[in-house]
Amino acid sequence: MTTKTKIIVAGIGGVGGYFGGLLAKAYAGNDNIEVYFIARGNHLEQIRNHGLKVIKGNIVFTANPFLATANAAEIGTADYIIVCTKNYDLDEILTEVTPCIDEQTTILPLLNGVEAAEKIRAKFPNNLVPAGCAYIVSAIKDPGIVENMGNRQDISFGLDNETDERLTKLEDLLKSAGIEATLSQEISKLIWEKFIFLSSIATATSYCDKTVGELLEEHRDLLKSLIDEVTAIALAKNIKVDEQTSIRAIAHYESLPFTATSSMQRDFNAKKLKTELNSITGYVVKEGEELNVATPLFKMTYLALLKKQTIS
Repeated sequence: MTTKTKIIVAGIGGVGGYFGGLLAKAYAGNDNIEVYFIARGNHLEQIRNHGLKVIKGNIVFTANPFLATANAAEIGTADYIIVCTKNYDLDEILTEVTPCIDEQTTILPLLNGVEAAEKIRAKFPNNLVPAGCAYIVSAIKDPGIVENMGNRQDISFGLDNETDERLTKLEDLLKSAGIEATLSQEISKLIWEKFIFLSSIATATSYCDKTVGELLEEHRDLLKSLIDEVTAIALAKNIKVDEQTSIRAIAHYESLPFTATSSMQRDFNAKKLKTELNSITGYVVKEGEELNVATPLFKMTYLALLKKQTIS
């Protein structure tokens, strides 16, 4: 008898919507693999009624999960839970998916920042929790519609210096769905290289309220200095990031659409009550103080954005 593999994608925003959409599309009607979405509000209703529409350039498809729900308890125990919420929703979603977790459940966070895996391990110490990161520029365009606006869309995940057959299986599941996925035993290095890229661009776009293209034209020195500050934090934590990380970060920004914005910037412009300011910009400031590494630009931008968030 074949045991079904159940995959939950928790959070169907830009990241979860794109990768979850590929999973749901690939395994629709598969008797052995079921893909579930956890979503909210009008977005959820549109997915239930019309499927999830995914756009990437000229490629458009509609994905229908086995079930889309706001109530994780309807799903039952899952083999894999891929968490794609914002950092500020992590505690809430972990509480919600608790009924879906047994000792065999693997929980993979694809959140911005570098703390998610440790937080999940603290709550579920008996579960396999690889660290993970995603490179993608994607967002909800309208309820029920997710658009990938970038030219890179890949996932890296794993454990440092070890692996597990459940992770090998997950890599196969992702790749078979057309997802560019890499299982790595140097995941801390990869996550920090992503965090250097992300924290700098998220902070700069939010502080200057400029698109990526405008930043490169008008505030390139600020961007480079932010990259240098967060790279110094990684090195102080003995994370052996690539010596070319700074150069590659700028090259990656240059490859993005001129009009690209960051998720944190969009949250500020939408005057959301919660943003990822503390887990991205504030985290660098906090680590700098603890490690005695100077981060004057991160500190300046953090205080300015904190004030802006309070006023909003």
